[in-house]
Amino acid sequence: MKLTEKINQDSSRHFSFEVLPPLKGNGTEALFSTIERLGEMNPLYINITTHHSEYVYKELENGTFSRSSVRRRPGTIAIAAAIQNRFDIPVVPHIICSGITKDAIEYELLDLQFLGIENLLLLRGDKAKEDRSFTPVPGGHEHTTDLQRQVNRFNEGFFLDGSRIKKPGAPFSYGVACYPEKHEEAPNMEMDMQYLKMKQDLGAEYAVTQLFYDNEKYFAFVEEARKQGITIPIIPGIKPFAKLSQLTVIPRTFHCDLPQELATEVVKCKTDEDAKALGIEWGKHQCEELYKAGVKNIHFYTVSAVDSVVELTKQLL
Repeated sequence: MKLTEKINQDSSRHFSFEVLPPLKGNGTEALFSTIERLGEMNPLYINITTHHSEYVYKELENGTFSRSSVRRRPGTIAIAAAIQNRFDIPVVPHIICSGITKDAIEYELLDLQFLGIENLLLLRGDKAKEDRSFTPVPGGHEHTTDLQRQVNRFNEGFFLDGSRIKKPGAPFSYGVACYPEKHEEAPNMEMDMQYLKMKQDLGAEYAVTQLFYDNEKYFAFVEEARKQGITIPIIPGIKPFAKLSQLTVIPRTFHCDLPQELATEVVKCKTDEDAKALGIEWGKHQCEELYKAGVKNIHFYTVSAVDSVVELTKQLL
């Protein structure tokens, strides 16, 4: 079933969660323990991020550095299948442009069809740390819209080389990302909104926002999107504030502002536990206001915030 159908099938409050695959060699125990806890909230779906190869530098004895390609978190598709089969929770794996070729994406799509996974989140992915701007690998996609066109063509029953797929599987349904406070690389909000409209016109069925702490920015973003002809569901993404250090880390990392009221209260906190309690309280207020405004599903980013997300969603049930 498409996610949009799930979201609209009743008027009750829905949750969804994003999780990370485990680091290479770390096994699945910690992740599965997290899924068990999140599963108690009856999530609409679990979203699984993906991280392709990145360059790491190692200093040699002669003082020079060698560069090698390392993939730190393999297994997004396998983890998605394991969660769906073990916990009977719908999954939505990320498919990204960063660090992967078009051919490799085609094989990911084939594997997902074999596994019966039909919902995807299509993203460009982050630029490499050493790059000033996003640079695709040779034979890769530069933009999410290019990735959409490949998935669309696959859904139509064609491989990259133009040959027909003899027995096409069920077509994929997919969503994309959006940014209530503008993507960091967009020159302005108007152009960023144009990109979202383009993604919708290419077939995106919903959009999930970057995390935010000021609901007014989300409401203003949705209002402007509707004026621009963007009609797809815009799912708010929430991550509870959880540590004192996040007062400076979150704005720098995610390019979003903390409201003055929240920042003022964070400064008063003496410990991370104080900050965590404040984050849960603030997040609950955010979510209650969003649900009251007619939002049907709230998406929670759980990285470094699992305990807070579990406690917050329990209070919302």
